Parts: sequence; C-alpha cells; structure tokens
Amino acid sequence: MILALTLSLAISAGAYRARALSADGALAAVVVGTVVLGMGGVAWAVLLLAFFVPSSALTRWRAAAKAVAGEEVAKGGRRDAVQVLANGGVATALAALAALRPDLALFPAFAGAIAAATADTWATEVGLLSRGAPRLITTGRAVPPGTSGGVTPLGTAAALAGGVLIGVLAALFVLAGWTTVPQIVGDVAAAAPPAQRTVPGAAMRVLLATPAAALLAALFDSLLGATVQAAYRCPRCDTPTERRVHRCGTRTTLTRGFAWISNDAVNLAATAAGAAVGRWAA
Repeated sequence: MILALTLSLAISAGAYRARALSADGALAAVVVGTVVLGMGGVAWAVLLLAFFVPSSALTRWRAAAKAVAGEEVAKGGRRDAVQVLANGGVATALAALAALRPDLALFPAFAGAIAAATADTWATEVGLLSRGAPRLITTGRAVPPGTSGGVTPLGTAAALAGGVLIGVLAALFVLAGWTTVPQIVGDVAAAAPPAQRTVPGAAMRVLLATPAAALLAALFDSLLGATVQAAYRCPRCDTPTERRVHRCGTRTTLTRGFAWISNDAVNLAATAAGAAVGRWAA
C-alpha cells in the first residue's frame, strides 16, 4: 500500500502538471490509484493506466478543432474529483472487494468497468471530430456535436477500439497469471463454471466480454444522455447546453431530463453497467 500510494502520488502529480487533472481531481486519483494498485495488484493498475493515459492524450489531441463542438459541455478537459470518481469509482470498489473477498468474476467485472470508461471517453473525444452530424440515439434526429445522447459511426468505432484495447490487456494478464483468476481456478475449480476451469478459457471469455461491455455501456451512456440526463437551453442565446449557467452569464432553463442527473451520474451508471456485463459474460 505504501508503494501504491507513492506511485499514485507521482503519477497524479505529473497529470496535474500536465493539466490533465485539477487539484481535487489529482487527490481523487491518488485514492483511486492507491486502492487499485495496493488492493487489486499490478494488472488492475495497468488497466487503469491504459484508460487514463490514452484518454488524456485524446482529450488534448486536436483540442482546438474540438473546442467549438464541446464548448457547451458542463466541464472542460481537466478532470476534477467528481469526474475521476464517476469514471473510476466502480473499478475502485471492485479492486477493494477483490482484496477482501477474492472472486473469479471480479477481475472481468473490473475490466468491464474500465472498458466502459475508456469507451465513453474515446467515443466523445474522437466523435467530436466526425464530419457527419451526430444522431440522437433515441430518434435518429441530427443534433449539434457534443450533444449528450448523440452518436456517430466514428465515435462508436472509437468506443469499440477502446474496449478492444482493455480486453486484450486483460486477457494477456489472465494468461500470464497476474490476476487472481489462475489461483482461484487452481484452488476451487469445482466451484467455477466449466468454461472458466482453464486459464485459456477464462482469458478468451475476458477477451470477448470486455469489448462487448465497452460497446454496450457506451450505448447505454448515450441512451441515458438522450433521456434522463439534464439538458438546458439558454433563453438569451437560444443555445442548448449542459450548463446550469450559460457562458454568457444567463441562468439556463431545464428542457429535458432531471436536474440531479448530470453527465457524471450517467458515466457512473455506464461503468456499473460495463462491470455487470463483464462479470456476466466472463
């Protein structure tokens, strides 16, 4: 745990200096990293980094081109504590649970949660560069880029790519014996489903389940974004936005969803869905 805390402090400090995290976001990342590495292990921590590092790079990639399309979202590129916990809270809880009550299904569930967070971030950052207008997932109506619930083929492909990355890494760790799967399979094989009684079988299921969890969670995220997530409109500028107070300083009017369901709440629900899919499928 001391080593995990030291490494988490160093990585979070670097992310803060690189403007990938706000001050409170860096503190939250220290907690997440310490629990995941200290209680889950190396494989769990590498999956977490495989989400955070490329996602932060994608946020900065062609930022100027995405600035106009994403200017109406509630938060900017620097992740704060709420964003960190919304994306990593479920995974952190699973890592802690794995240390307290080791279970064959917890690592696939963790991989599913991380894949869901990766898919959502990649879909947003890459989808904002799509040449075609996003389509609302519920009605197919064209919406402005950056609208919650809007999907594009490019963004969907990016979500799947993120899930594949996490799935490949997770499967390799299972094969290498860097997770609790090999030990559990060896010790209590009789209690595991037949498909999970061999390490290669478990690895293959993780390889297939993780991208599926990512894609389904991304679509679930979009569905929630198009239905229950709070959406506002500025009465002065007549502009749709996620902000309660528009950039012009005018208080906005709720036009859809519930005021207490923000994008962060939707992200938390999506990562929980990804974990559920990962656990069930693997």
